[in-house]
Amino acid sequence: MSETKKPISAAIDTAAIRAAAKNMDDGAVTAGYRGDREQVVAMLNDALATELVCVLRYKRHYYTAAGLQNGSIKDEFLEHAMEEQAHADQIAERIVQLNGKPDFNPDTLVQRSHAEYDGADDIKAMIKANLIAERVAIEAYRQMIERIGDSDPTTRLLLVGIMAKEEEHADDMRDLLA
Repeated sequence: MSETKKPISAAIDTAAIRAAAKNMDDGAVTAGYRGDREQVVAMLNDALATELVCVLRYKRHYYTAAGLQNGSIKDEFLEHAMEEQAHADQIAERIVQLNGKPDFNPDTLVQRSHAEYDGADDIKAMIKANLIAERVAIEAYRQMIERIGDSDPTTRLLLVGIMAKEEEHADDMRDLLA
């Protein structure tokens, strides 16, 4: 008994593809998008707030860490601040792709952030605060990824990449404490 396989193109819904071309005002969001767009945008705005608070915390630590022996630690803080800014930019861009509005409102930034701002003056306390914030971010991203599931592969992929970088940051901070 021989089984004939259909060509891959037969499995593609050509009508849906053509329909996707019609609503250009929706940008990247096609009728096939399966996520809860409003919920995803809300989660991303909270993640944006978290990243922005992390940028501010790392920048403060970079500028206020003192001592000749802390030069490499300051460099690490600055590198992480720049990487957190890149995450914020990626998240804001994705929010816009989903036809949402990135929320940069400074009045609500800290309340929406999963991580906390830190005013420590001691280098060890700064490192510890950053490690805690990275762990918080990792768990927040893990939960967002789980909630999104397969409904929005683009956002999921973005968050997986950011979470991997946050894991690197956590390892860096842990190593500095050792």
